[in-house]
Amino acid sequence: MKYLSGLLITFVMGIVSFQLADLQFCKDYQLSPLVICIVLGMIIGNVFQKSIPQGSQIGIKFSQQKLLRLGIILYGFFITFQQIIAVGMTGLIVDVIIIATTFIGGSWLGMKVLGLDKETSMLTSAGSAICGAAAILAAEPIVKSKPHQTAVAVATVVIFGTIAMFLFPVIYTSFGIDAQTMGIFTGATIHEVAQVVAAGNTMGQDVGVTSVIVKLTRVMLLAPFLIGLSVYLSKSDKNSGEEKAKITIPWFAVFFVVIAGINSFDLIPQEVVSVLTKASVFFLTMAMGALGIDTNIAKIRGVGIKPILLAAILFAWLIFGGYGITVGVQSIFN
Repeated sequence: MKYLSGLLITFVMGIVSFQLADLQFCKDYQLSPLVICIVLGMIIGNVFQKSIPQGSQIGIKFSQQKLLRLGIILYGFFITFQQIIAVGMTGLIVDVIIIATTFIGGSWLGMKVLGLDKETSMLTSAGSAICGAAAILAAEPIVKSKPHQTAVAVATVVIFGTIAMFLFPVIYTSFGIDAQTMGIFTGATIHEVAQVVAAGNTMGQDVGVTSVIVKLTRVMLLAPFLIGLSVYLSKSDKNSGEEKAKITIPWFAVFFVVIAGINSFDLIPQEVVSVLTKASVFFLTMAMGALGIDTNIAKIRGVGIKPILLAAILFAWLIFGGYGITVGVQSIFN
C-alpha cells in the first residue's frame, strides 16, 4: 500500500501520455508516449511540486527504478539474437571506444584543465561515458565521493541526457542518417537507458531496436569498467587500506539478453509476446514520467558552472566524436 499513491500518479501520467500520443499533432511530430510523459513529469515536478503528496515519493521512486528495469527486461521481447548478431562487433567496438575516450578524457579535463576535484570529474565522466545516473551511483562507493559531489554529477547528466533525448530525433530527420548508423550512434552516446528508449522509439522501430541493443551492451560493460576503476584507484590511492567496495553488476541488462534469447527461439506464443511488449512500453512510459518529476530546478540549483561546463564538453564530444567513431568503425567492419 505504501507504493500505491506514487504508482497511481505515474500510472495516470502514462494513460494520459498514450492518449496525447494518439493526437494528430503528436503523430505528425513523432512524439512517443515516453517523450510526452517525461515532459508531463517535468511540468508537474517544477510547477506543481508542492501539490505532490510526500507519501507518494516511494511509489514514484519505485517507478523510476524497478519499473524502469522491468520495462527494459521486457523490452527484450522486441529483440532477437539474430538482430544482436547483425549489430555485432560494430556496436561493441563503438561502445568500448566511447567509454574509454569519454571517461579518460573527461576525468583529465575536469581535474587538469577545469580544476575540479577528482571525485566530481570521475563521476561526471562515468555518467556521460556509460549510463548516466546509474553509472554514477554504481561508481560512487568506488570513487568514495561525498553526497554533494554525487548530486552534482547526477544533475549534469540529467540535464544533457534530457537534451539529447530531444536533439537526436532532430539530427536524424535533418541529416538523412540511415537507421542502422543512427541506432548505433544513439545507443553509444545518449546517457540513460530510458532516454535511449525514448529517443530511439521516436525515430522508429529500426532505430529503436538497434539503439537499445547497443545501449544495453554499453550498460553491460559497466561491470568490467567498475572492476578496472576499482583496481586503478586502489593502486593509485596511498590511503587505500579501507575495505574495497562491492562491484555493482547491472543484472537487468543480463536479464534483457536472456529475454531476447527466449524470444529468438519462439518459446512463447506471439499473443503473449504482444501483451508483454505493450507492457514494456507502458512501464517505461511510467518510469519516464517519474524521472521527469524529479527533474526539477531545485535539484540542480547551485551546481556551479565548472561541472556543467565539463558535462557540456563531454556532450559535444559524444555528438561529434561519437558520430565520427560510429561511421569510422562501420567503414571498417561493413
